[in-house]
Amino acid sequence: IASDDPLPQACPAFVSVHGQHSCSTKDIKKLLKAAAGRPKPYLYKNDHTYPGVNKTDVPVVILYAEIGTKKFNSFHKVLSEKAEEGALVYVLRHFVAKPKPQRVFLSGYGVELAIKSTEYKAVDDTEVKDSKTVINAAEDNNDEVQGFFFGTLKKTHPELQEQLGELQKHLLESTNDMAPLKVWEMQDLSFQAAARIMSVPKFEALKVMRDLSQNFPSRARSLTRVAVKQEMRKEIEKNQKHLGETMGIQPGDGELFINGLHIDLDIHNPFSILDILRGEAKVLEGLHNLGIKGEHQGKLLRLPVNAVDDSYALDIRHPAIMWMNDIENDQMYRSWPASVQELLRATFPGVIRQIRRNFFNLVLFLDPLQEETVELVKLAELFYKHKIPLRIGFVFVVNTKDEIDGFSDAGVGFYRLLNYIADEYDLSQAVMSIVSLYSKVDVGETLSAETISAYLKRKYPKTNQERILGADSEYDYKRKDGALFYRKSGLGSLPLALFNGVPLNPDEMDPEDLETIILQRIVDTTAGFQRAVFMGQLTEGSDVVDYLMDQANVVPRMNQLILGTDPKYLDLTGKPVADDWEDTNMFSYLDSKDKTAVIAKRMKYFTNRDADGMTAVTMWVAADFEKVSGRKLLLNALKHVKSSPGLRLGVIDNPSGKLSEDNTVLYRAVWASLLTQKNKAAAEFAQKLLKEESSQLLQQGTKIKDLGIELFVTLCISEHSR
Repeated sequence: IASDDPLPQACPAFVSVHGQHSCSTKDIKKLLKAAAGRPKPYLYKNDHTYPGVNKTDVPVVILYAEIGTKKFNSFHKVLSEKAEEGALVYVLRHFVAKPKPQRVFLSGYGVELAIKSTEYKAVDDTEVKDSKTVINAAEDNNDEVQGFFFGTLKKTHPELQEQLGELQKHLLESTNDMAPLKVWEMQDLSFQAAARIMSVPKFEALKVMRDLSQNFPSRARSLTRVAVKQEMRKEIEKNQKHLGETMGIQPGDGELFINGLHIDLDIHNPFSILDILRGEAKVLEGLHNLGIKGEHQGKLLRLPVNAVDDSYALDIRHPAIMWMNDIENDQMYRSWPASVQELLRATFPGVIRQIRRNFFNLVLFLDPLQEETVELVKLAELFYKHKIPLRIGFVFVVNTKDEIDGFSDAGVGFYRLLNYIADEYDLSQAVMSIVSLYSKVDVGETLSAETISAYLKRKYPKTNQERILGADSEYDYKRKDGALFYRKSGLGSLPLALFNGVPLNPDEMDPEDLETIILQRIVDTTAGFQRAVFMGQLTEGSDVVDYLMDQANVVPRMNQLILGTDPKYLDLTGKPVADDWEDTNMFSYLDSKDKTAVIAKRMKYFTNRDADGMTAVTMWVAADFEKVSGRKLLLNALKHVKSSPGLRLGVIDNPSGKLSEDNTVLYRAVWASLLTQKNKAAAEFAQKLLKEESSQLLQQGTKIKDLGIELFVTLCISEHSR
């Protein structure tokens, strides 16, 4: 790919900005300014895009470089910073300026070439020992074989080492024949195995459990002679009953829990379990550093904490969604079984079960005038005709202006036609008419007002088009609902789709791939429904859509500032190295954890009560309080503190210019109130100070000292009158 571009001479790495090339990082800023007038380059599916903001309206910068070189490091540092700021889209393409002619040799690990010797050798077989039956004294001294503890016997009778070894070998050989056991001998094997493990010292228990689990068939006969105490049997049965009632773990099932976290062994492997252990160790260390130890630490670990789910779902129970079909109520699905237990019926892998329940819901947000809408509507028709168990809904986002008619705007005309058919016939037929209308539009074209008018004239020749499509149309109701729902949802650019409320990625919205993606989602989601039915969470009387929308990952709005999958946290577990930190130069050399510790040590807080005590939530606001946005942010935070018990608010000034008395006036006044007043009085004083009336007085020349005294006197009078 790099050879297709005109390569700069003697340049080991270079960037391409919309067709312009440069070998220096200094030219990037100039190239970005001039990039708007040139077309964006074509990006391949296999291109490596830096995971920054990746906006669609910013320049695309392609770096051709070899990873590991100094030139790559300098380019990567500049481009990655700008990509995280959202100033560009950073794409890396591997490029070796001077490829070496010799081949690269790959190292082989654990490879052995064994040459078999075919020569006959004379060996004295009287001294040859069978390698399969040689007893390793280091490992098997403590092993019990058919009731004999050979480790103990060899210690008490060292003169009989050889004879005891022969006896142990004989017993092992006779044990390994795995003769069939009687039925009555097998009924308590699990209890006897547990009793055998509990009978050895603690430091040997894990070794014995490993040996029994790995060699259970050969150890089974010796276990039949182990006596089980009645107290132990009752305790195991009690535990089985408790686990079955609380977590659905039946006798014989195996589950793994780490600090109360259930580990699904079908998903996790030893490496992912090790990562979980490291994460739990980090949590324990953080709690210890915060001074939480012993019993309190255990209580915090037992708190129910939901795992962060990056696949947030939008609530699809909204009246703006027009449903094309309803699996549970439509006549065409009457022959399907309606029981949720059908999910547990055995089928061939990959088969989609036809059950008369709305398990799978697809919502398409469409602009009727976009080119992609034609293919997506035809795909929805394909799902419908082939009776895929998928409930399909549409949200049409059209022009929301009041004074507009359907003859000049095809989107408005489309929606009014939809309302007309829904009123005269029913909503199902109206949505099906969409498919018929878009079948008249060729691929690569968009819906036009002429197409709508011609369709209306052909299908409903006796209707008055002016009454339906005109400016005073009586079928204009709810036209703004779809656009309002889309705008409030916080979703991305159109078109987009929700599968059971979860938005699909823009890369998945290609109509050629969307069919396969939706079918795969149906297969993948089925396992979750099966688990819910098996655990009794989803029953015959449950509304499936309500069950889906009551999950923890369902939100009313997709706010990426809150729901972003890469949250940043301040580590508050550190402690300041010294109590006095007047030296700002030394502060700049600290790492993030130590800086946070210093600020936390000196921080003063607003609360809604004067009495000191523990607060569950700590909130810090960092802003430039000389700006309207900063004052508004702090004012809203103070209002939140006033109505939220158990919350405290800290304030950090972040002036835009060089630090001076002029650009820190309000912050110093707020800080003075925290130092001199009680909690509630300081909060009320700061609220009055941050209002725009006070800011206007300061801009008109009023001194902060006079303004502060005036506000404080007003506050005292109002407090006295109460």
